[in-house]
Amino acid sequence: MALNWSGLGEVALVSVGATVGVVFVFALGVRLLSHREEDEEPDGRPRLGGGRRRASAPARAVAGLCFLFCAAAVAYGLYLIIPQFH
Repeated sequence: MALNWSGLGEVALVSVGATVGVVFVFALGVRLLSHREEDEEPDGRPRLGGGRRRASAPARAVAGLCFLFCAAAVAYGLYLIIPQFH
């Protein structure tokens, strides 16, 4: 019984790449949600005692797309792993 080392390396490389990609996209979504428009004074100093501000609408939309991509990647991985889905 011979082991296909090139196939094993390919699977390992693709799985590590996909994992890093999903983590990066998820972190980007979190960063976009945490970004606030007016956190600094005009001279660059941090604003003190200000209330909570929400991220802008485009940032929330792109963050939602990032999270949707992550959920789709997880769902596709589950589809590949669970034989009853085929």
